[in-house]
Amino acid sequence: MSVKHPIVAITGSSGAGTSTVTKSFDLVFRREKLNAAIVEGDSFHRYDRKAMRAKMAEAEAAGNRNFSHFGPEANLFEELEALFRDYAESGTGKSRKYLHDANEAAPFKQEPGTFTPWQDLPKSELMFYEGLHGGVTTDKVDIARYPDLLMGGVPVTNLAWSQEI
Repeated sequence: MSVKHPIVAITGSSGAGTSTVTKSFDLVFRREKLNAAIVEGDSFHRYDRKAMRAKMAEAEAAGNRNFSHFGPEANLFEELEALFRDYAESGTGKSRKYLHDANEAAPFKQEPGTFTPWQDLPKSELMFYEGLHGGVTTDKVDIARYPDLLMGGVPVTNLAWSQEI
């Protein structure tokens, strides 16, 4: 791993176990007294919940049944790559939160399904990314070149150590 600004990225879609793996890593970080900046991949979606529903309906009406959170048109891949690049180079970067439900939204006095404003990452010893696109490579971005450890699509049931942490 990088000595100065390591990046760990766990990738996978809903139900793949990324949240469970993140909780396990968080326990390790606390036990080892490591200050980790945890970044959720949902914060790099292009559209909030209402706008995404509208875009999906628009795409389907136009005959595009493949528009989803998986594709580049619904994500901010350039901004995600900038975060990974900036963190790898200087330990800095910008992120925001996607507020999934009322409990997450309440402290921000926002509606569920919206984003918080972009903010600088807190000072940290490493960045931990959890989400869909931590290993994306396209003709425009190469996010996969930045993580020091990149794991993807591994169901938690296959991670024997996860029960021991």
